[in-house]
Amino acid sequence: MLNTALYKREMKGSLKMLVIFAAVLSMYVSIIIGMYDPRMMKTLDSFYEIMPELMASVGMTAGATSLIGFMISYLYGFVLLVFPMVFCILRGNGLVARYAERGALVALLAAPVKRRTIAATQASVLISGILLLDLYTTGLEIAVAQVCFPNQLARWDLLKLNGALFCLHLLIGSICFLASCIFSDTKYSLALGGGVPVFMYILQMLANTGKKAEAAKYFTFFTLFDAKGIIANESSAIVGALLLGIGAIVLFITGIVIFCKKDLHL
Repeated sequence: MLNTALYKREMKGSLKMLVIFAAVLSMYVSIIIGMYDPRMMKTLDSFYEIMPELMASVGMTAGATSLIGFMISYLYGFVLLVFPMVFCILRGNGLVARYAERGALVALLAAPVKRRTIAATQASVLISGILLLDLYTTGLEIAVAQVCFPNQLARWDLLKLNGALFCLHLLIGSICFLASCIFSDTKYSLALGGGVPVFMYILQMLANTGKKAEAAKYFTFFTLFDAKGIIANESSAIVGALLLGIGAIVLFITGIVIFCKKDLHL
C-alpha cells in the first residue's frame, strides 16, 4: 500500500532530475542513431580497429549489419547503462538516507502512516522514475529511427531489448534503495549504493576487453544483460534478464524490511 500524498510530492521532486537526464539521453540517442549509414559502416569500424580494447571496454563492436545491431554496439554498452545508473544513484540516495540525515523523517513518522507504507512509497518513486526514463528512451529511439531511417528499426526487438534493460536498471536502483535504507548518513549510502554498481560496471569493462580480464564477467551482474542474446532469443539471455528482475524485487523488499526494523535514532 502506498501513501498517495508522499508519492506525488516525491515524484515532483524527481521531475527536474528526469528532465535533465532525458535531455542528455535525447542528445546522445539522436546523434548516435543519426550516424547509422550502411555505406559508412566500414569507416566507423575502422575506429574499432585502431582502438579495439578501448572500444570493446564500453561495449562497442564492429560489424553491425542492421540498425538495431548498430544501436546495440553504440548505445547499449555505455550511454544507456551509465546515465540511468547515475540517475538511480542520485535519486535512490535522496529517498531515505537524506531524510534520515536531515531529521526530516520525524515529520513522516509522526503521521499515522506505517513505516512499511513510507518505504514502499519511496521504492515506488524510484521504480516509477526508472520506468519513465526507459519509456521515454524507447519512444525516442523509435521516433528518431523512423525519421532518419523509415521502417528500418526492428521495433519488437527493441521492445524486448529495452525490457531486459529495464530489469538491469531496476537491479541498480534496488541496490541504491537498499543502501539508502541501511544507512542514515548519505556519504555511506552513496558509498555503497553508488560504489557497487560503478565497481560492477568497471569489472564489465575489463571483461569486455577479453584476454586475461575476461574472467571478470563472472563477478558482475552486468554480464546478465546480454543485448545481442536478447535479440537472438537466446534462452540464456532471457534467463539473465529474469534474474536481474528477480534480484531487484528481492533487494527492494529487503530494503523495506530493513527500514521497518531499524532504529532511526529520531
